[in-house]
Amino acid sequence: MTRVTVITGGAGGMGQATAKVVGRDHAVVLADVRQDRLDDAIVACKAAGIEATAVDCDVTDRDAVDALLETAAGLGTITAVIHTAGVSPSMGDAPYVVTTNAIGTVHVNEAFLGAGAEGSAIVNVASMAAHMLPDELIPTAKFPLALQDLDAFTAELLAACEIVPEEARSGIAYAVSKSFVKWYSSSQAERFTAKGIRIVSVSPGSIETEMGLLEADAGAGAMVADAAVPRWGKPEEMAELLAFCAGDKAGYLTGTDILNDGGVIASIRERARLGSG
Repeated sequence: MTRVTVITGGAGGMGQATAKVVGRDHAVVLADVRQDRLDDAIVACKAAGIEATAVDCDVTDRDAVDALLETAAGLGTITAVIHTAGVSPSMGDAPYVVTTNAIGTVHVNEAFLGAGAEGSAIVNVASMAAHMLPDELIPTAKFPLALQDLDAFTAELLAACEIVPEEARSGIAYAVSKSFVKWYSSSQAERFTAKGIRIVSVSPGSIETEMGLLEADAGAGAMVADAAVPRWGKPEEMAELLAFCAGDKAGYLTGTDILNDGGVIASIRERARLGSG
């Protein structure tokens, strides 16, 4: 039996690094929205001894996601989806960030819920930003709309971003959308377990990828120097964690988020405690 792992955002630094880990014993399908970047990723994987299949897929398009999983199923049994596709605040406005990060997550996860084999797993990439936004700014009560009315859900998330001026809304949209990814990966665990599927999210800190470095001069980049581990994370470090979460050795792991941020959040919280004393 051929075991297949699908990696969305597969042309990105984290996606490629993960492909080189899971590709050791799985067939790999790399999905991304840009064919030119996918072509380069396939070449890079081949150079590392990994054979991968490329699929041009926009995760904000449910039909495209369904077609992606259909292609993957044609190669064997889909045992894991590692959903790294997403955008940072520097890559677009608030609607673009919310649609890509939140709606994309809904499409990929709901499609996999219907297509995944028993014993399979999906790992969603959230963010340390999901651990930073105060609870009162996260529209958690509106998150269930994602399973009922995507238009209303999108409108509520964008409304939550209106607490700041328009030029700052993409940053809030990022934190809110990644908070949703974290919430979904926990709140929907029983639904997935009923199908024999595990669901987990991982929250990276500042990772040294092309997308991550776009935020080098923003808040996320500035936090690196003050982290418990004062450096950027490496894509390979994230890849090993993502691959573990998706693999058989993590068979008891579901419905939770793993923060892998070099200690940024721990440092922030401890300094806040000391500062209030």
